[in-house]
Amino acid sequence: MIYTKSSAEVDLMRKAGWLLHDVLEELKAMIKPGITTLEIDERAEKLIRDGGAIPSSKGYEGFPGSICASVDSEVVHGFPTDKPLKEGQIVSIDCTLLLNGWQSDSAFTSPVGTCSKDALRLIKVTEQCFWKGVSQAKAGNRIGDIGWAVQKHAEDHGYGVIRDFCGHGIGREMHEDPSVPNYGKPGRGVRLQPGMTLTIEPMIAMGTWKIFIKDNDWTAVTRDNKPCAHYEHTLLITEGEPEILSLPGSGTGGIPNE
Repeated sequence: MIYTKSSAEVDLMRKAGWLLHDVLEELKAMIKPGITTLEIDERAEKLIRDGGAIPSSKGYEGFPGSICASVDSEVVHGFPTDKPLKEGQIVSIDCTLLLNGWQSDSAFTSPVGTCSKDALRLIKVTEQCFWKGVSQAKAGNRIGDIGWAVQKHAEDHGYGVIRDFCGHGIGREMHEDPSVPNYGKPGRGVRLQPGMTLTIEPMIAMGTWKIFIKDNDWTAVTRDNKPCAHYEHTLLITEGEPEILSLPGSGTGGIPNE
């Protein structure tokens, strides 16, 4: 079932999103060669709890971390570890928190030190894919319009669009209806309505979109071992342009760095 949110409920989700934004900005500043994703995870948990929230991922169906930390060819659900990050790698940080009963979910991919031009291009295009999806996240449009916009932009750049994971509704629960795939056909799927809250989260691979799951039963990895990037925000469908609840002061504003 899809739940639309009242203005009071949206305000609570907005506060959760603003806290999550501040947390992720601090985590982003920590990323450098030699740091471990476990250190980043520990900092995330402290920041979240100091903000009066709960790290939603920690303990969720047995997941061990407050963040998902996915390195290079890891797509999503990477476990935080004590293995130092290396110059030239890329790392995706995905984090969800619960504040006053409401969830917010956001992710980014960052270079570790100096990365190759190919890796930086992948990160850039993945973020652009997000904004392409946001441009279609309007009342009256359908879920397929979002997926097609993401897919077309990625494939126009020669990249693979991960099919096995997708965006989702969000509210009191981390995952609610509807699912928001990063591929699809225009005019298909659930019609968007004001008050719906959902995430758009392109996961874009340098090579194939096909994946496998590691022995930990969580971490997804590209089958060809090529890098994958991830970018996500929580947003609200309105009567006009969508509001990105985990990016304070934002509008769609076009596609950055296109």
